[in-house]
Amino acid sequence: MKRLSVLGATGSIGRNLLSVVDQFPDRFTVVALAAGKNVALLANQIKQFRPQIAVVLNEKLAIQLRELISSKNRTDILYGPEGYQAAATMETADLVINAMVGSSGLLPTLKAIESGKRIALANKESLVMAGELIMEAAKRRGVPIIPIDSEHSAIFQAICGHRKEDIERIYLTASGGPFLDTPLEEFDQITPELALCHPTWKMGNKVTIDSATLMNKGLEVIEAKWLFAIPIDKIKVCIHPQSIIHSMVEYRDGSIIAQLGIPDMKTPVAYALSYPERLPLNTGAPDFFNMGPLSFREPDVKKFPCLKLAFEACKIGDTMTAVLNAANEVAVDAFLSRRLTFKRIPETIEKTMEAHNVVSRPGISDILAADKWARRYAEEGII
Repeated sequence: MKRLSVLGATGSIGRNLLSVVDQFPDRFTVVALAAGKNVALLANQIKQFRPQIAVVLNEKLAIQLRELISSKNRTDILYGPEGYQAAATMETADLVINAMVGSSGLLPTLKAIESGKRIALANKESLVMAGELIMEAAKRRGVPIIPIDSEHSAIFQAICGHRKEDIERIYLTASGGPFLDTPLEEFDQITPELALCHPTWKMGNKVTIDSATLMNKGLEVIEAKWLFAIPIDKIKVCIHPQSIIHSMVEYRDGSIIAQLGIPDMKTPVAYALSYPERLPLNTGAPDFFNMGPLSFREPDVKKFPCLKLAFEACKIGDTMTAVLNAANEVAVDAFLSRRLTFKRIPETIEKTMEAHNVVSRPGISDILAADKWARRYAEEGII
């Protein structure tokens, strides 16, 4: 029986993960559930999985959560940074799943590693902001990090059993989002409602907007660099609208190994939970005889400059990637609240990057300071 601590339990990844756990009650048990503000859903999850602790964003939400669960329920309700740290370092947990969204997932990832926990990682921002620190800490503690993102799970599977020195390049595939074929001159008309209609994947609002701007793929490029210790010039982005090939690895003999599957997050989630085993899921497989052709194209960085900005931030490194991430989070939030147009998302990020004084070889305090500065600067440019 594998004991799980699930951070980001009410988000898209968290819900998919718990649906897999529900299918295999003899394989997994949940000892901690951590969420943000969705206390109604978290209350239902607590009733179903009966964790030892549950965590929410603040004390007010903790009070609301206590009112929603039975007085007979023995789950301890925690809140705030201390609560998330408790969930990330839970002594009884065998595996910590970090599916939190955004920069809030960074410190829990580090705390989990420092406590020697195995990590299943969906919080790409941890590696975007502090990839070097995280991977050094994981190596020092002997902690394996299993990727959950479909693209990184695909790469992880494609490199198993092969020599790293034989890798020529990796291809991160991207659906292209809802505006792949929308003319640039029509981008001024893009609303949050249009941007949230992803053609193939069901994701949370922030990740869906990042997919629409291709920033999500840019963040995944930075994540891949650290996760697989691959130079940035060996990482390519390939637009693949059908989302059947989840990513590919090319070897120096010309061979390319790809991982394929239907666009359903339960598959990479289950693999991260059970690695190196595979669980018998009921998600199905691609129907090659009826799906039609698979197509590929290069990304258009003129239409989607966020991808180019991510590559630039990765090449600069140090605190610049934290600034990229922070400015993007602020810009996406402003777009969703209709304070910023879709086209101004990359403009806000670029201006913030241009104003940043990079700190070399940053520690965690430097990274958090850069994150705080970038949020303030980006917000001031929007107001």
